[in-house]
Amino acid sequence: MSVPDDLQYTAEHEWVRLEGDIATVGITQYAADSLGDVVYVELPAVGAALAAGAIVGEVESTKSVGELYAPLAGEVVEANQGVVDAPETINADPYGEGWLVKLRVSEPPALMTADDYRTLISA
Repeated sequence: MSVPDDLQYTAEHEWVRLEGDIATVGITQYAADSLGDVVYVELPAVGAALAAGAIVGEVESTKSVGELYAPLAGEVVEANQGVVDAPETINADPYGEGWLVKLRVSEPPALMTADDYRTLISA
């Protein structure tokens, strides 16, 4: 199972790629595999102010519905319409084309390293 070293992670199985003050957020391969075939994605609107830990959307699969949490506080600057139109992209490429939102953040996030996340999912 892929856990890229250049990303940060949350206990809710989301990943974050920080580039300057923009954080790209998605769900991990572990989460995508656990959900099964993703069939629906709901994302927050561009311009929405998100509080860290708040529920901001959902991912539905043939097995279950999972809530999306904001891994950090920020303003949504882009939502990936591609995954709304083709939810299966999350299963096929969770760390690439399957990203969910981009946030403008004011503070660096305090998240898990790849090693910390590997420990979490292997427990």
